[in-house]
Amino acid sequence: MSSADLSSAIFQQELSALDPQIEAILPGLWIGAEPTFTLRNSEQPEWLSEALGGDKEVLAQRLMRHLLERHPGALVLRTLGRQYPGEPLPRWSLGLYSSRDGKPLWQGPPDPLDNDLSPLSPERLLAFMDHLLHGLVMRGWQTHPFKCQGSLPHRLVFRFDDKPLMHGAEEIERWSRESRHEQPIPPAGLEDELAARGEYLLALGPHTGHEGVDCAILELPDFPDVRAFRRFLEVLEPAAKYLPGLIIQGFPPPVDESVAWTTLTPDPAVIEINQAPYPDSRQFHKASQELHTVCESVGLSPYRLQYNGVESDSGGGGQLTLGGRTPNLSPFLTHRHLLPRLIRYWVAHPALSYWFAPDYLGGTSQSPRPDEGLRTLFHELRLALHLLEQEKDSDSEFLWRSLAPFLTDPSGNAHRSDLNIEKLWNPYLPGRGCLGLVEFRAFRMPGSAQRSTALGLLLRALVAMLARQDVTPNLHDWGDTLHRRFALPFYLKQDLLQVFGDLQLAGLGLGPALQDCLLQDPARIRWQVDFEGCRLEIVRALEFWPLVGGDAEGQEQGGSRWVDASTARWQLLLRMAPHTPDAELAGWQIEWNGLTLPLRDETDAQGMLRLGSVRLREFEPWIGLHPGVKPCMPLSLMLRHPQKRQALRLQIHGWQPEGLPYPGLPGDRKEAEQRRLERLTRETVAADTLQPPMAPPPLSIDDYGIDLRWICE
Repeated sequence: MSSADLSSAIFQQELSALDPQIEAILPGLWIGAEPTFTLRNSEQPEWLSEALGGDKEVLAQRLMRHLLERHPGALVLRTLGRQYPGEPLPRWSLGLYSSRDGKPLWQGPPDPLDNDLSPLSPERLLAFMDHLLHGLVMRGWQTHPFKCQGSLPHRLVFRFDDKPLMHGAEEIERWSRESRHEQPIPPAGLEDELAARGEYLLALGPHTGHEGVDCAILELPDFPDVRAFRRFLEVLEPAAKYLPGLIIQGFPPPVDESVAWTTLTPDPAVIEINQAPYPDSRQFHKASQELHTVCESVGLSPYRLQYNGVESDSGGGGQLTLGGRTPNLSPFLTHRHLLPRLIRYWVAHPALSYWFAPDYLGGTSQSPRPDEGLRTLFHELRLALHLLEQEKDSDSEFLWRSLAPFLTDPSGNAHRSDLNIEKLWNPYLPGRGCLGLVEFRAFRMPGSAQRSTALGLLLRALVAMLARQDVTPNLHDWGDTLHRRFALPFYLKQDLLQVFGDLQLAGLGLGPALQDCLLQDPARIRWQVDFEGCRLEIVRALEFWPLVGGDAEGQEQGGSRWVDASTARWQLLLRMAPHTPDAELAGWQIEWNGLTLPLRDETDAQGMLRLGSVRLREFEPWIGLHPGVKPCMPLSLMLRHPQKRQALRLQIHGWQPEGLPYPGLPGDRKEAEQRRLERLTRETVAADTLQPPMAPPPLSIDDYGIDLRWICE
């Protein structure tokens, strides 16, 4: 057995050991995810910044075909996707609908997806309509067929109940509405006003390909529940069996615990997969492995490699969601103390917000923390949590109302929040607001199914722990320390280890393989330099980029937002090399431009260390803050000791050190790593040629490092 296989086996053992413990404490805790994949070698707009265009939909169809091959008996649906400000129509959405019991749900004609079909005559299209009408009538449902103008001219309206189906001029006009795929989504949200009246409209027409009519399109209404939808499919399947292919579109299908619904949708630079939720981590892991495998088979990747060797995630995030078997059985609603405890614990441990997060962090990011917004609101959150503790008989909506104002971004956008509860019990979000869900948005796209599963298991274990005990009874206020201290990976790692310790004390400890998987940080740039018995580790730290060019709410109307990403932070960590006494550490210093950089004395499992950081502007942005501040690159550092005859000059380059162009994007991770390594150059210099170091100006330093923007000219 190889080391990779052994690691995988241990991972599976730890997974199988912890899952039953979580289930015993908190039965029915389901987990879902929104992984995103990109075409990492493409520099077309749809794979860099745009949501729509190019070959993205064709690639999604190819991906769906591979998923369908793995799930025979599932149904492909092309439903109405989301519509964002500035977009004229809803985005496309491909969905796979299957029965969780493994039984075939659909054995009718397939969606053509990216396949060519034999021609379909208009006569067979009408025959399909007649068979469908006959099947509905035989069910005893009130039915009325008619024809109208438009892309889907053949219409059929039916009712499930015994009420008469009126079909006068007024009704015909109402039923002759345009295809919902050709209309914008109303501001109030997606709603089928006909289905709300008990009138279910089917619209049928031809789909014209390159060589004539090749299949039929059937547009579905908003069915009331899974039972009604499955009864309709029992009528549709035999009526459509003579068609070579059938595109089924329209409203998303109803979903409950008996079916799995996974969708592929476009988002800026990626294809987003809204993964069906699962009742335990083992099933979630199996589904995640499948998604990574099929995405790789069509050329999609969970990460990108930049020209200078930087590895980034796909660009679309990797959110995780927890809920229950049904909305009413969500643990966050059946255990009313759980969500307040989770908020307090989350605030107390910034590693949960930052260690796994994408590059863009802070109050105006996609996932701001409650303590990154207005200070007055954060203080009000303390009161809200206290009042909830006093409530004895509050309902689900009361819980949502009590906490929703505090889990938003500064513009009030409830979707952009580290802990997102817009789908917990929100009566103002039609169709999807009352699902009992809590979404965790501060996660970059994981690079593997193992890491995705480990993240999900971490969340499940934390929620189970908090359901049983209140680990953090008070709301911690980090103040300005939040961004200063926890910008540094050293403190984030220590905080995450404390989280692991809490789980261990609660009897829900993650095994070594799971912890190692979560502690890995492969995308972060890091260098290690050994010199004269001293070891210097340089690690890219976090930076909290500000929004510029307008207020956050106003920028929601565009396709992108202006962020000043020109500032960078580097963590500098000194420790003695192996087999060298720690006592020698005190004399070592790091200098920049003759100034001694401030360092803190710390310890970790490896022993004593000295820690600091450097913050600087890396490039001059087109639009950004502080137009008078010039870039300070390459960053030149000097490592020296007063008793050593030599010092080491290091230069961190943002690009190829000689300024040469790269021949193209890195072909693989190994080549990307080589490009990163060459961006740190080193030179040994005689210590007696250096001037004595000076202290930096007070305004440029704080407890955790130095900001060169105050002094770099």
